[in-house]
Amino acid sequence: MSTTTPDATPRTPRRRLARWTTELLAPWVWVLGLPLAVAWSVTHQPGPTLLWGLIVGITGSVIPMVVIVRGARRGAWDSHHVNNREGRVVPFAACVSSLALGWVALALGDAPDQMIALTAAMFATLVVAVVVTFTAHWKVSMHAAVAAGATIILMVTYHPLIALALGPAVLLVCWSRVELRDHTTAQVLIGAALGVLVGGGLYWLLA
Repeated sequence: MSTTTPDATPRTPRRRLARWTTELLAPWVWVLGLPLAVAWSVTHQPGPTLLWGLIVGITGSVIPMVVIVRGARRGAWDSHHVNNREGRVVPFAACVSSLALGWVALALGDAPDQMIALTAAMFATLVVAVVVTFTAHWKVSMHAAVAAGATIILMVTYHPLIALALGPAVLLVCWSRVELRDHTTAQVLIGAALGVLVGGGLYWLLA
């Protein structure tokens, strides 16, 4: 079974751009790359960068995506983006539990404070998203949350001018989710706010 939902809407250039944006700037892509960028800023050494970065990247991105893609292929949820709110229980559980293991590994391995802060920020964002999703019965855009949160974290880590480079990417991600009708404008805006305030804000406080 395919991991994507059939799309009956005509494949216009606009729709193709939205689809490519959704795939190339998906949460798992940001979560795999962001820890490496943060680890490099702290260690400036290839070995420690790979060690700490991949612990967070694998537990925060790779392991959850394996669960999500396998579930989508079995038909447990609609696609590897898990657009149906009801299907998000297992994917969220996989994300939270896997990232928690990564957090423990970092703590036991005496990882740099910034890596602990990054994991805490990611974990908190997930927890808030879970609460909103299953108590308010509202589907927050994780694409928007992760893209916006990652941008703030990189601004704190490197330089505020990173916003000039990544800001358009965040806007493009948000637009793509609405264009594909996977989210409403409100769901995307709340997702972005979640990423900025919880993800970016907590990292700024802890790092």
